[in-house]
This record gives sequence, structure tokens and C-alpha cells, in this order.
Amino acid sequence: MESGFSLAQREEEDYKNEKSAGMMMKKVSYMAAPMVAVSVSTYLLQVISMVMAGHLDELSLSSVAIATSLTNVTGFSLLVGFSGALETLCGQAFGAEQYRKIGSYTYSSMTCLVLICFPISLLWVYMDKLLKLFHQDPLISELACRYSIWLIPALFGCALLQPMTRYFQSQGLVLPLFLSSFGALCFHIPLCWFLVYKLRFGIVGAALSIGVSLWFNVALLWVFMRDSALYRETNNLQPQEIFSSMKQYISLAIPSAMMIW
Repeated sequence: MESGFSLAQREEEDYKNEKSAGMMMKKVSYMAAPMVAVSVSTYLLQVISMVMAGHLDELSLSSVAIATSLTNVTGFSLLVGFSGALETLCGQAFGAEQYRKIGSYTYSSMTCLVLICFPISLLWVYMDKLLKLFHQDPLISELACRYSIWLIPALFGCALLQPMTRYFQSQGLVLPLFLSSFGALCFHIPLCWFLVYKLRFGIVGAALSIGVSLWFNVALLWVFMRDSALYRETNNLQPQEIFSSMKQYISLAIPSAMMIW
């Protein structure tokens, strides 16, 4: 009798554990699937511009490809890495119901990333000299530099987009992220085609369309952010609250950036 009771008890515990694991998997999938779509949509902006430029000629394709690689390594990946600190900080603040800290961390991140964009932009302006230093073809180097310069607005857009993405992600609000990134992708395709082929901007149009699409994504997220209940609690943050959060943010942001880089 005792043995039978223990067996039934174990089976009941196993059933509860399986049910709990199934519910946990469902929650993880609910968060993960939209975030995968967000990452893919953002990455496709550069891919689509490269494809459009590739139909111009081989020289344009080579220039855009090498510029895309270098701008990702020296710029966009760094911004993604720096903003990764918010996943820890905002997640902890949201769990502890310290909602003002979520706002202060987010604005601290935006401030730091925008400042980081200036030296990165300077590097991109002189990218042709860097490429020639490594014995790249001079013509490809000059066109890659031209593409990089027109990609600078996209860099500043990314500096705001990444913290906003972490702001929503830490609260489990993935639907606004999915809608804004998918909307930006749908906006980017005809815009890129129009600038590259109709206005005959060539690779300049391909780069410029990425910046416009990223800023469009930022604008959409700002609409969602402004209408959220949490924003109404944190929209009166004082400058000292933002600057006091910077030290804690930077201490986590630098290792995160180096890891991604």
C-alpha cells in the first residue's frame, strides 16, 4: 500500500513538473519568436540595401559589402553590445518594481551611445585611408568610404533604437517591437528601390534608406513608448537621476560591448 501510494505520488509530481516545464517553454517561445523576427527584420535592412546596390554593378557590390562588414564591426555591433547592459539593469529594476530606474537606465544608455557615435563617425569618414592602409583597391576604398559616410545617420538611429528595444524587452512587451521592426522593413524595401533606381542615387541611396528606415523604426517605438503606463511614471525624470545611473550602466556596458565586438 505504501509503495503504491509513493508511486502515485511520484507520478503526480512528474506530471506537475512536465506541466510546469511546458508552461515555461510556452512563455519562452512567446518572448523568443517575436525577438527573432525583430533581429532578422533589422538585419535585413542592410541585406536589402546590399542586394539593391549589387544590381548596379560589381564595383558597387564590392564596395557596399566591405563597407557593411566594417561598419558592423566598428559601429553597429558596438552599439548592440553597449545596450546589452540594459537587459540586466532594466530586468532587475522591473522585477523589483523600481520603474523610475528603468527610465533612468534607458536614457543613460541613449546618452552614452549617442556620444560614442561621434568618434565612430570620424572613423567612418576616413575609412578609405584605413582600407588603403590594408592594400585594398583604391576605387573600392573610396566608394566604401562614401557608403559609410551616408550610413552615419543610421548609426545615430541605432544608438536610440537599441536602448528602446531593451526597454520594451525587459518588460516583456515584444508586440510593439515586432510591429515597429516589421513596419520599418516594409517601409525600407520600396524606399530603397526608389532612391537607388528611380532617383538614381546609387549606393548613396542604399545607405540613406537604411538611416531613414531605422529612424522610422525609432519613431514608431516612441509612439508605443509614449503611450505606455510606465512612461507616464518616468517622463519627469531629473537629469541627476540619469547621470547617477551612468556609472552603474557603464560598468556593465563595457564588458558587454567587448563580448559582442
